[in-house]
Amino acid sequence: MSVELVEVDRSGFRECVHRGSVVVLDPDGEVILALGEVHTPIYPRSSNKLMQAVALLRSGFDPADNRELAIAAGSHEGEPEHVAVVHRLLTRNGLAENQLRCPPELPSNDTARARVLASGALPRRIFMNCSGKHAAMLAACVARDWPLESYLEPAHPIQTAVVDTIAELAGETDSELGIDSCGLPIVPLSLTALARGFAALATAAAGSQERAVADAVREQPWLMSGTGHDDFLLMSAVPGLLCKVGADGVHAGALPDGTSFALKIDDGGERARLPLTAALLHRLGVAWTEDLAELASPPVLGGGVRVGTIRAIPGVLR
Repeated sequence: MSVELVEVDRSGFRECVHRGSVVVLDPDGEVILALGEVHTPIYPRSSNKLMQAVALLRSGFDPADNRELAIAAGSHEGEPEHVAVVHRLLTRNGLAENQLRCPPELPSNDTARARVLASGALPRRIFMNCSGKHAAMLAACVARDWPLESYLEPAHPIQTAVVDTIAELAGETDSELGIDSCGLPIVPLSLTALARGFAALATAAAGSQERAVADAVREQPWLMSGTGHDDFLLMSAVPGLLCKVGADGVHAGALPDGTSFALKIDDGGERARLPLTAALLHRLGVAWTEDLAELASPPVLGGGVRVGTIRAIPGVLR
């Protein structure tokens, strides 16, 4: 059964309760906290992207720098610098935007979207938050001389490499692939396996492809997410943290010592994710700084002023 994880207080009253599941593994991979359904496979969505990026490196993707690697592992907001890095990645490999198979969208970032609309421009594939991953997949296909037009297909070599890599890192396999919102196959994992995969990246040996992905994301958290994004805020507040959100209330991460976590909000509520993760990090002994405390208690606004707080229910993670 799921447990109550996050509540919204408005003038002292409980307004809404989100329920979900959370698992924490110690550096040896043993479960030290398990609430809810932590062994049932879910679709981690974009939380799989870091493991997918490892597969791309193994398949011939050769990023020019950590900026390209971070955006290949990220869910960017379509801000101008994000778009510029994806464009550079494409052109450097002799590719064009129209070869991306992710759907055309407007930028996720409010300011970037407003600028695009004011200019009269239409949705573009490169604005889509997964365009960095798609561009890197195409670059790997170029390196291996694999077909470009069919890279979305589950039987394509790049997708079988992704499945094999995730199974290796997370220690779990499931043949029932789904289709993510960007059109790519998505590998289902339990929360326990997802946390295990993040631990494998966070503690990987220097010089390994797993460590390369972890270092790029920790070095460039804004490029792999964006202004005001949960991952950028958390990795900026907690040195050494490696984390990645997924759509529909998924979040996973690991600390440098290999302690790892994964969570899923049952109703897919995005607003519950950040305060729960911040409270969970505090439960794991991360220093309770002003920045982390602020992330653990974001405001509920009414009429432009703070009228309540989103926060983890006291004691629920004990």
